[in-house]
Amino acid sequence: MIVRLGHVGVMGRSWGEADEVLVGKMGFPVELSRTTMPDGHLYEPQNTRIYFVRVGLGETLIEILIPQDTVSGIARYLAKRGPGLHHLGYACDDVPAETQRLSDSGLKKVPIGSGLSGVFFYPESAMGILTELVIDRGALPPIASQHTHDHARR
Repeated sequence: MIVRLGHVGVMGRSWGEADEVLVGKMGFPVELSRTTMPDGHLYEPQNTRIYFVRVGLGETLIEILIPQDTVSGIARYLAKRGPGLHHLGYACDDVPAETQRLSDSGLKKVPIGSGLSGVFFYPESAMGILTELVIDRGALPPIASQHTHDHARR
């Protein structure tokens, strides 16, 4: 079952640009339980750095995808559409069962190779939204302190 909206995936040209807007201007703290600073997490199959920020005091995360080349699928997506919304990630208690349910309901699964923790569905079958299913990781740890714009850049 889909438990909640796990994250909103966005694309950026650089962490500096995303940091300036999401951390510096909007005040969202870097989610250090999911982000290794200063380089983020490298998702090797797409040569993409991933960072997470938390929206307010709740459990909503923004996943920031920063391609490190110009040839990966994520880099081509960014080149074609520019920075902005990439996908919605729904947290599930059972990803395989929910994948089957959505497929049976008519959503079309994106055939992606191994190394990916989530399952994606084509936007054309999901109201124009690239949709990801991920395992529910449970509640986020409490925010110990708000990480400032300068701290997030280190």
